[in-house]
Amino acid sequence: MEVRYEDAAEIISGRPGAPVALTCEHASERLPEPWEWPEDDRWLVGTHWAYDIGASDLTRDVAMALGAPAVLSRFSRLLIDPNRPEDSDTLFRKDAEGRVVHLNAHISSGERATRTTRLYDAFHDAAHAMLVASSSGTSKPVLMALHTFTPDYEGTVRQLEVGVLFDRDEVLAERIREALAQTGLRVGMNEPYSGKLGMMYSADMHAARHGCQTVELEVRQDLAVEAVVRRRIVEALIRVLVK
Repeated sequence: MEVRYEDAAEIISGRPGAPVALTCEHASERLPEPWEWPEDDRWLVGTHWAYDIGASDLTRDVAMALGAPAVLSRFSRLLIDPNRPEDSDTLFRKDAEGRVVHLNAHISSGERATRTTRLYDAFHDAAHAMLVASSSGTSKPVLMALHTFTPDYEGTVRQLEVGVLFDRDEVLAERIREALAQTGLRVGMNEPYSGKLGMMYSADMHAARHGCQTVELEVRQDLAVEAVVRRRIVEALIRVLVK
C-alpha cells in the first residue's frame, strides 16, 4: 500500500528559524476514500466527537503570524486518533454520548493496521519531518499542539476559555498563560485536561524525540471560531515566542 503524507496531513511550510512548529491532530472531520460515514453515525458529523471545531483556523492564524511550519490532520479522529498512543482504548473510539460509533463497532485487525499505516503513522511521519527540517544544531523550535474543547461536555458547562497543557516545560507554559490572561481570557494550567496525565501524547512524543520544548493549547470551541479571539491569542503568543 502506498502511503502519502497528503492522505493524512496538510503541511504548511514555515520560514527558516521560526520560533515555533505547530501540530493540529484533530483539524478535520474528513473521511478519506474508501471510508464513508455509516448512516447511524451521521449525527456525529459536525460535532466535537469528529474533530476539534475551530482548531484548524487557529493553527493557520498562528502559522501565518509567526511564519511557523505546521502539520494538520486530514482525517477524523474517529477513524483513528493521532493524539493517543497505539495501545489506547480510545485510539478507535467505540462510543460517544452513550451511543455506539458504528464506524468502529466491528473493526478488524486488518482494518486497524490499514488505518494505522495510512493515517496515524503518516501523520506522525509528517510531524517528525517538520521538526527535522525546523531544527538546526542546538536551535530548535517550540513544538505547540493546538486543540479545542467543547463548551458543554456531557452536561457539564465549562467556564474555562483557554487551557495551557504542559508536562515538563512548566516555565514556558506559565509565560504563555500569563500572556493569554493579560488579554482578558480565563486561562487555566493543565485544564480541562492535563499534560501530566498523557493528554498531550502527540506533542510530548515528538518533543522527547527531538529534544525541544512543548506545550499544548486548548481553546473553547465557541471562542476558537471567532476571528477576534484568535487574534488575541496570536498576539499573546507573539509576545512570548518572538524575540
